[in-house]
Amino acid sequence: MKLAVLQMDSVWQDSRANMQQLAEQLAKLSDEDIDVLVLPELFHSGFSMDIENVAETKQGAVYPGLMNLARQHQCYLIAGFAERIDGMTREAPVLARNCALVFDRNGNEQACYLKNHPFSLSGEQHFYQAGSQTVLFEIDGVPCSVFICYDLRFPELFRKVMPQTEMVFVIANWPSSRQRHWEILLQARAIENQCFVVGVNRTGTDANGLHYAGGSMVVDPLGDVLAHWPEVEQYGLFTVDTEKVKQVRQQFPFLQDRK
Repeated sequence: MKLAVLQMDSVWQDSRANMQQLAEQLAKLSDEDIDVLVLPELFHSGFSMDIENVAETKQGAVYPGLMNLARQHQCYLIAGFAERIDGMTREAPVLARNCALVFDRNGNEQACYLKNHPFSLSGEQHFYQAGSQTVLFEIDGVPCSVFICYDLRFPELFRKVMPQTEMVFVIANWPSSRQRHWEILLQARAIENQCFVVGVNRTGTDANGLHYAGGSMVVDPLGDVLAHWPEVEQYGLFTVDTEKVKQVRQQFPFLQDRK
């Protein structure tokens, strides 16, 4: 499975500019024959609490734009999305949804994961509705799941999709001040669940003055870092041997001993 991770420096609250940036980066990858493209959390807006200005329905510009790009480039696409709830207005705002969307090669939605753990330190729970469910989907026969940023700190959430899952994606806006936590927790989730973990983080500095250093990673079922991309790299490519999960779980059947 050939992965492409895009460490976007998202333009603050500008979906049009970020969709244009995405299209330009995908054009650069058009000869790479990628299977999966992964984007950060809320890639089209940055980690903004101004949901009136950044949240869109699935009939807006971002959702169909992602569908079309997945179809055009014949790849799976995983992307963060601020979904507007019907009835949300400036006069009577209600919570939006911080989602991870998964599209297949034909542009069909395979999954829509709702972030289970809003980031309370930023007051995210006052703007984005917390989810309560996990999702499972397949990429060319490989069972997968996806989580969002702060979810990474809650190992019990990952346990809910094991051992049915062989690859977990984590999309994030994870500040550089806690970069070591990001790296260590990605490895921990891979080790304890004996699966591949693909973490994709943004870069740049947002309007709140928070700096993001990228550091997107591919971690194998033994916790070894197979790929790591620093801030200066806009995108990264890596081919995963997905059979390794089965091999590791057969050699070290730790998951069978869970109580």
